[in-house]
Amino acid sequence: MSFTSETKVNEIALSNPGARQVLENAGIDYCCGGTRSLHEACLSAEVPPADILEKLRQNSEAVVPGDSQGMSAPLADLTKHIRERHHQYVREAVPRLRALLVKIREKHGSKHTELNEIERLFGDVAHEMLTHMQKEELILFPYIDALERAANGGAAVEPPFFGTVRNPISVMMKEHDSAGDLMRQIRKASGGYAVPADGCTSYQAAYQGLEEFEKDLHLHVHLENNILFPRAVQLEAAVA
Repeated sequence: MSFTSETKVNEIALSNPGARQVLENAGIDYCCGGTRSLHEACLSAEVPPADILEKLRQNSEAVVPGDSQGMSAPLADLTKHIRERHHQYVREAVPRLRALLVKIREKHGSKHTELNEIERLFGDVAHEMLTHMQKEELILFPYIDALERAANGGAAVEPPFFGTVRNPISVMMKEHDSAGDLMRQIRKASGGYAVPADGCTSYQAAYQGLEEFEKDLHLHVHLENNILFPRAVQLEAAVA
């Protein structure tokens, strides 16, 4: 696929895993901000569009391990993948990172006062994500799975209490935006997850874990905002 500075970022992210990795490495928001043009996204990330276009050309065939979900996957497989891969990751990472942040704040917080803010921000992210995932698992994902069963000849879907799938999707996308903004604040407060010279092993583990958490969030949101949610809206329209 040939890209220009006017190509939508989500179109680039959907083209192949290598293209998404280029965006990730450049700090370009391809999940929450995926509807912007590459030019607009590059302005926000403060990177030259020409540099990104060149890297996209060079990496167009790159492969990222583990990217097994795509536009053609059954939606039930996609919701299962999100639950088992990304939701489970969050549930395992949150207590581990919280404990590390408490530990390094108690040891280094008097000198590195930003740790207090980082700990608070991550607490907000953790609360938002855990509540968010529960709503997806109890309400949105079961409805999407039921829509797909109906489309494949199963029982008709009862009208949901939320009216249309667009309504919970709108809420989920706003919550994605909020979580993404909190992680951007953490990245800024930590200087891009740069461990200070006097940082201990736990400091390094905490910052590495936060960076991994942010990258997983980007892929998690990409799968939902750019793939699952648009397909669910189309499916509901076809089944209704």
